[in-house]
Formats: sequence, structure tokens, C-alpha cells
Amino acid sequence: MKELVLIIRPEMLEELKAILDEVNCGGMTISSVMGCGAQKGVAENRVNQIRGLKMTINLLPKIRAEVVVEDDDVERIISEVRERMSSGHVGDGKIFIRNIEDAVRIRTGERGSKAL
Repeated sequence: MKELVLIIRPEMLEELKAILDEVNCGGMTISSVMGCGAQKGVAENRVNQIRGLKMTINLLPKIRAEVVVEDDDVERIISEVRERMSSGHVGDGKIFIRNIEDAVRIRTGERGSKAL
């Protein structure tokens, strides 16, 4: 099993949900986050005063989606995300892939793939 952590533009969440539904992904966790990478927060780069201190705010709103899937589904998901969600511009996001040793469904005690 693998965990995919996807950092995406907020407006792409519905497309991601559609992709994961097509792959029969059993569930996902979504968080609203702020961040910057190569884009450097250019669209939101402004100076604010917070408690009398001037600071540059350069963080953009993003969505962090976390899913655990079978190893066989990883490349299909990556391919679909890249094909359907890439604008070709900086700020489209990232996908991080982690190994998952095991999973346990708390209610039933099922483990591994059955717990997904």
C-alpha cells in the first residue's frame, strides 16, 4: 500500500475527487493549507502589518489531500492527475508518495487492503 499526499490548487478539488472515485479509492482526508514553493506566493504577495510589524504575506491557499491506495493504483492516479489537473504553470502542486506498512480498521479489526 502507498499513501499519496497531494498538494493542489483549491479549484481542482472536484476533479481530484472524480479521479479518485474512478479508481474506486475508498476514502480521503482533505485539509485546507497555505504554502509556497517555486511559485513563491506571487499571486498573494503583499505587505501587512500584524501587531505593528511589517511582514510580507506570500502564502497561497492550497488543498492537501491524503489517500491510501493499493500499489497497483498509484501510477494510474498520478497519470490521471497530471493529465487532467495540470495547467502547465507553476503552482499546479505536488504529489508525495509514502510506503504504508499496514492499516487497521478500528471498527472490525480488518487489516491491510481489507481495511481500506
